[in-house]
Formats: sequence, C-alpha cells, structure tokens
Amino acid sequence: MKKNLKRLILPLLMSLVTLPAFPVNDTIIIRSDESTELIERELDSLLNNWFVRMSVTGAEFTSADSLITEFSDSVYTDRISRINSVIILPYNNIIRNHIHVYTARKVDRFQVMLGLQDYYFPMIEDIFDYYGLPVELKYMAVIESALNPTAVSRVGATGLWQFMYSTGRMYGLTINSVVDERRDPVKATHAAARYLKDLYGIYNDWILVIAAYNCGPGNVNKAIRRSGNRKDYWEIYYRLPRETRGYIPAFVAAAYSMNYYREHNITPVQINMPLAIDTIMVSQDMHLEQIAAVLDLPLEELRTMNPQYRTGLVPGRSRPSAVTLPLDKLGDFIAMTDTITGYRREQYLTRVTQTTLPQQSAYTPPDVSGKTKLTYTVKDGDNLGFISEWYDVPLSELRYWNNIYRNTIRVGQKLAVYVSPAKADRYSKINSMSFAEKQKMEGKVTASSGSSAAVPQVSASAGISGDYELYTVRNGDTVWDIAKKFDGVSATDILRLNNISDASRIMVGQKLRIRKKS
Repeated sequence: MKKNLKRLILPLLMSLVTLPAFPVNDTIIIRSDESTELIERELDSLLNNWFVRMSVTGAEFTSADSLITEFSDSVYTDRISRINSVIILPYNNIIRNHIHVYTARKVDRFQVMLGLQDYYFPMIEDIFDYYGLPVELKYMAVIESALNPTAVSRVGATGLWQFMYSTGRMYGLTINSVVDERRDPVKATHAAARYLKDLYGIYNDWILVIAAYNCGPGNVNKAIRRSGNRKDYWEIYYRLPRETRGYIPAFVAAAYSMNYYREHNITPVQINMPLAIDTIMVSQDMHLEQIAAVLDLPLEELRTMNPQYRTGLVPGRSRPSAVTLPLDKLGDFIAMTDTITGYRREQYLTRVTQTTLPQQSAYTPPDVSGKTKLTYTVKDGDNLGFISEWYDVPLSELRYWNNIYRNTIRVGQKLAVYVSPAKADRYSKINSMSFAEKQKMEGKVTASSGSSAAVPQVSASAGISGDYELYTVRNGDTVWDIAKKFDGVSATDILRLNNISDASRIMVGQKLRIRKKS
C-alpha cells in the first residue's frame, strides 16, 4: 500500500515543482478570444490603407516554419523588464496570450504594421516629448488603430487615436461633413497628448491613465469606488468594462512585440510610403482630384496622405487648410496653384458644394439596431448628465440620438433613448418617476424639494469672483465630469483656476471657477 501511495504522490510533487512560476496576478482568467478581438480587428483593418495594399502585393512574408512563436515565461519577463519605460510593465498569462496575437496568430498583419512604424512613430515621439509625456505611450496607437489613421470602430471611434465625436471636439478637432481631423495623424496626436495629460492630472498613475483612455474616466472612477477606493489596475480589474480588461495586457504585448519581433524571426514588410513629405497651407478651395490630375499623382496616394478630407474637398476658403504632399512635388504645387484651382473647376468644386450642403436629419448612431426605443420627456431640474445615468447610456450617444450639440435641453422636450430589450420594461418606468425617485435608483440622496442643491448650477453670485462662471459640485461629480459639461474647458483648466492639486479632493457644495465670462 505504501509503495502504491509513493507511486501516486511522487509524480504529483514532481509536476508541481516543474510548473512555471507566474506572478500573483495570474489568478485572473479571461477568455483570450474576447480579450484579443480588438487587436485582431484593428490589424485586419490595415489592408484598407492604399499604401499597404500596394506594398503587400507580391511581398514576402515570414514563413510559419521560420517563426519562433513561443518562449518560456522567464524569457518574456526578462525582456519586458529591459524595455526602457517609466510605466511599470507587468507580465502574466493574459499578456502572453496577447503577445501570441502579434507573433503567431496575426503575424502577417503585424509585419505590415512594423513597416508603418518608421512613418508614424517619429512624429508621435516628437509630439509626446513636447508635452512631457512618456514616449512609450506611442504603443497605445498600436492597439487603438494598428497605426491606421482611417480606422473606424463599431461605435464610431475614428482615426489613429480612436477619438469619439464628443471627445475629439472637446480637444479642438474639427469634425464636420467635409473635414474630420480625427483622421489627421498630427492633429489627432496633439489632441491625444492633451487628453492623456489631463487624465494623468486626475489619476497620477499611467496604467490607470491608459485604462481611462480606453473606457473613459467615469468607468475607471466607478471601478475604483466599487473596489473600496483601491487605485491599482489589477485590484479594480473585474470592475472595469470587458474590453478595458484586455487593454493593459494589449499595451504591454504591443510594447514587447514592437521591441522584440526580431527574436521571433519576424521581418517588417516594407511599406512604400514617402518619408520625404511636407505640408503647405492653402487659403482657397480645391479638390484632391484636381491636385492629383495636375501634379500627376495617384489619387489614392494623395487621399492616403490627406485622410482628414472626407469628400476630397480642401476647404481653404473657410479657413487656411493643410495639404500634405511628397517633397518632390511641393515646388510644382506652389508654381501651379492657379492651374490646380482652375482645372475643371465647375465639375469638381460645384459638385462638392452641392453634395455637402447641410441637411435637416436626425443622428442615428451605429449601434441602435436590435435595441428598444424609449421616449423621455424633459422635466424641471433635469440635465443630460442625469438622464444618461438614469438610462445607463453614454452621454455622447444621448447627444447623437437627439441631434444635441451642446448640453442645452428644455422642459417638455422629447428625447429618444435606445436601451437593451431585456431591460426595456425597467427603463420605461423612468419617465413617470419623480426626480428624487430617479436619483434614489442611482443610489444618490437628494435634498428637499425646496432646496436648490439637488441640481448643479452655474452662478455668478458665489462670492469667489464676479468675473467667472461657477459650478456647484454635486454628489458623484468628478473634475472630469464637470469639465465635460462646458465646451472648451478641460479638467486641467478647472484644477488650475481653483488651485487644486488633488482632483479627488473636491467636496459636495463646493463652488468651482470654470472659466472667465465672455
């Protein structure tokens, strides 16, 4: 009996001894197909780029036989520790799964992306250095868009840095039917740098900043509160949205893969994008087709270098607009500007003007199919922030659904809200509830009906200064949430105007300066 027992126990002990040693955080388990779906989708979108399509035709990709797809965990851990980064880069089995997407499952797409890094990374590094940001944040562009400035997500996030409409406008990007600067790599990178800097002012932790960039500071703040005010990413992990749980592992995997692809015998695909380019400002309308025809440039090449012009029209007459050209064509452009603007002028410019006239239409976001439409009637004391919380929908989508540019709504106005059919009965009752009942549903206690504290107010008589618009902090507010209520105001602006060094220390009832009165 003892001999038989030994025969059973010894192999078990040996198997335990030979198990690889993982960090403590490896107890977190998620489905790898869910957490890596974003990376795979963005890598696939690369083939929409004209330069990429031209370059991959006949290109030699690394053969599967020569790839080294797997290393021991000790090797991965050692290599990640050697990456020069002020951001702490962890390692666990989730990160290993993400690394395999780049180095094995989607290696052909990864080779294409490696070919794009010489075009985009120097520009990103230069801008991040200007704003005093860690340059390794450039790897966020890898997981956001796979370095594809025309990438569009399923919910409408657009460009190299995947800005939603409202966030892009908040950070100064022009977005209309003719121009979408979210697609402009340079301007979008400046906006992303300012956004990241504002987020760091809130969290003072780059890992939380990266997570908040993906799901928004509101979701990160909720995860922190629900986790007992813990501010470690892995401690709030399960409180974050599903996609964000895979975002930090994806960031670390991108940093590893972009630094150690050679060790996996992976070679970049040479992308024939012109590295010698320059930008010139134009102050009159012209069409990319006119420029391409007169300068004898492939139209798709010109469109790829100027992805921000949705219809091809460069609206220089509205305001000076930038056109990016190969450096060897710049002199010809300057010398032939009049010829370009006169080339088939009536055909190109008249046609574009007719197709871009503003029209009355309702916004329809891409994700309303399969959802139930409810109608909410605005009541005294309501604001868009409250309504979005009551229905658990993003504020930006509530604006989209109802064609609202600012936060202005009026009593009696009918708002369309799209919700999950499974929760439609519950949400349909909200329209008939009192304000106190709706706030109680969110776990918030309101003041008596005679008090004005239940509704945030902008007042000029708070005693701080008659020269500033003021805001009264309410329960659940963050500096970030407050900044979103005012166009052109950032969290950093509010902190500076009120001499606040710790964004988490604002108090209910506190009156904050927002901006100078115009």
